[in-house]
Amino acid sequence: MTKVVVGMSGGVDSSVAAILLKEQGYEVIGLFMRNWDSSLNGDFLGNPDLNQPICPQEQDYNDALAVCEKIGIPLHRIDFVKEYWDYVFTYFLDELKKGRTPNPDIMCNKYIKFDYFIREAKRLGATYIATGHYAKIKDGQLLRAKDQNKDQTYFLSQLSKEQLDHVLFPLGDLEKSEVRKIAEKYGLVTAHKKDSTGICFIGERNFKNFLQNYLPNLPGDIINIETGQKIGRHIGLMYYTIGQRRGLDVGGTKEKLFVVGKNLDQNILYVAEGEDNPYLYSDSCILEQVNFNCLDRPTNITAKFRYRQQDYPVHLQYLEDGRIKVEYLQPIKAVTPGQACVFYDQERCIGGGIIQEACKEGRKIWYLL
Repeated sequence: MTKVVVGMSGGVDSSVAAILLKEQGYEVIGLFMRNWDSSLNGDFLGNPDLNQPICPQEQDYNDALAVCEKIGIPLHRIDFVKEYWDYVFTYFLDELKKGRTPNPDIMCNKYIKFDYFIREAKRLGATYIATGHYAKIKDGQLLRAKDQNKDQTYFLSQLSKEQLDHVLFPLGDLEKSEVRKIAEKYGLVTAHKKDSTGICFIGERNFKNFLQNYLPNLPGDIINIETGQKIGRHIGLMYYTIGQRRGLDVGGTKEKLFVVGKNLDQNILYVAEGEDNPYLYSDSCILEQVNFNCLDRPTNITAKFRYRQQDYPVHLQYLEDGRIKVEYLQPIKAVTPGQACVFYDQERCIGGGIIQEACKEGRKIWYLL
C-alpha cells in the first residue's frame, strides 16, 4: 500500500484531503507542522492572542488530532520554527527593508511545506506528501483547480518539478462548498471552521504594531509626485504598497490618492491623484528568482501579478543573467516589486518569478527610487 503523509493544518481543507486519500486506498499519515513560536520570536506587539487560554496554533493541533482520531489515522508533530525564521520570516523582513512588498506564503511553500516537510515525510517512509491546496497535478504538470475562486497555483509557482513529483493535491477537482459537505458527512470538528488568514503560519496580527517587534518606525514626508508638494506624513515606508489608497490620512485633494513610489534614501512616499493616473501603470517588468516547473520555455503566455488578479497576455524575454523581462500587451496597473509574477499556459501554471522592478518605455519607473 502506497504511503502518503498529509500536512494536517487543523483546517477543513487538509482534513478532507486526508479523507479522500484514505478512500482512494492510500496508507495515510498525518503530520502537523509548528512553524512559529510567539515567545521565542518576540511576537508581542500586535498579537491579539497573548491573553488567550490556548493559542490558535495549539487549537489547530487539537483540531487536527480530533480529525485524525475520527478518521483513524496517526498524527505526528514536528517543529520547523528555526527553518521558518531562517528561510521565510527573515526574507519577509529583508524585503520590507528594501521597500518592497513580499509574499511570505510563496516562500513558505518553497522552503517549508514542500522542502523540509517532504524530507520529514520521506523519513516516515512516505512515497508522497499531500496538502489541502486547491490545485491539480496531471502528468507531472501543475494545473489550476476546478474552483477558480480558491485556486492556489499562484502560491505554488516557486516549486520545482522535482518537488511537484512528490505531491498530491486531492482537492483539485472540488469546489469549496463540496469540501465542507464532505467534512459535515464525516462529522468533523473542522467542517465549519473559518479559513485561516493573515501571515502564513503566524496568523492575524495588527500589521503596524506587529512589525514594530522587528523593524523601527521611520516616519517621513508624503509628496505628490506630479506637483512636488509635501501633502502629509507617512508612518514608515514598509507599511505601504504600490496602488494603495486607504490609510494615507491625507485629505483635501480633488481625487483619491494612490501610492505610486518610494524613495528609500530620502524616506519619501510618493502619491498621485486618480485611479487611472499614468504613474500607476507600467508596460514591462524585470523578474528575479525565476523558476520553471516544466522543460519547455514558452515566450507568449499569460501572467498574474497578484493573487486573484485576472490573467494578462505577456511576452517573455530571457536575459543573459537569468532574469526575465516581461512585456505586457497592454499597460498594467500597480505592478509591485517584491510580489510574484506567475506564468500560465492556459490551465497550466508553469512557474514565475519575483518582480524586481517595473518599467515604462524601457526605463525603471518610480516604484523604488
